[in-house]
Amino acid sequence: MSKSHCRTALCLVAVAGLQIAQAGPVADAIKERIEKRRAAAEQSDTAAGAEDLEGKAINRKISLPDGARVLSNISYGPDPAQRLDVYTGKNPTAAPIIMMVHGGAWMFGDKQNAGVVNSKIARWLPRNYLFVSINYRMSRSPNPLDQADDVGRALAFVQTHGSTWGGDPSRVLLMGHSAGAHLVALLAADRQIALRQGAKDWLGTIPLDSAALDVVSIMEGKHYRFYDRVFGAQRSHWIETSPTHRLSAAPRPMLLVCSAKRSDSCPAAQAFASKANALGGRASVLPVNLNHAAVVGDLGPESDYTTSVERFMQSLGLP
Repeated sequence: MSKSHCRTALCLVAVAGLQIAQAGPVADAIKERIEKRRAAAEQSDTAAGAEDLEGKAINRKISLPDGARVLSNISYGPDPAQRLDVYTGKNPTAAPIIMMVHGGAWMFGDKQNAGVVNSKIARWLPRNYLFVSINYRMSRSPNPLDQADDVGRALAFVQTHGSTWGGDPSRVLLMGHSAGAHLVALLAADRQIALRQGAKDWLGTIPLDSAALDVVSIMEGKHYRFYDRVFGAQRSHWIETSPTHRLSAAPRPMLLVCSAKRSDSCPAAQAFASKANALGGRASVLPVNLNHAAVVGDLGPESDYTTSVERFMQSLGLP
């Protein structure tokens, strides 16, 4: 290994550590400092890869429409991360509910990301919808199966308490972006994940730009390094966390939105939809000429994209 072949901070740290080790005994203090630098470099590389894939909102302030309100940090489980926010319009009455699962590489992100929330509440709260944005358990070594359980638990909570917010618990639409899209796709692929948490069937699912639908294919090929942290090294775990592999029966209706600017997103969505339809389901793919972050941030403002999503929503009987 040489510095000329290193392209990341982590690699440079590894070279430095190797050179010191080859020089002879190293003081404990120096070893500790190298380990800290190595951990920091790994975190930096992981975050950079996640940011490339996930996108980040520039505007982090939530802008409520006139007359709207938010019920913040409602607990749907015992863990401090199991919290959700409910956004309501002036006088919601039997309002359909959009439940949103944010992205962030399964390790980052927050339910109050303005890039996730603002465009949705501006569009749908005045149209007598409720918008629920959830958090879920995350860590530096996340388990997507636990996170999928959290989404199912939050869904059960929303279905149980939705009427107290002016919502219609029988009309819940699941939506997720990026890592969140992977999680809602897991629930769609295997409804037992949600049912085991006390949830009931929901109207439909809209994953927004998840390329992580066939996890096995991803892990067997060239992939972002942080995927190793998320999905591990065991093929059995890849299968368990793979929506395409978990899919064995017709799912609830789905609209899989994918960025046409990414090479992996739309093919993965098409493959998943083909399998769902072969099983008797109704799944369609909506390619959009937007980058990964814009797929979530630009949903809501008047556009062909928003119109297409609303056409799917109307096919479910929603206004």
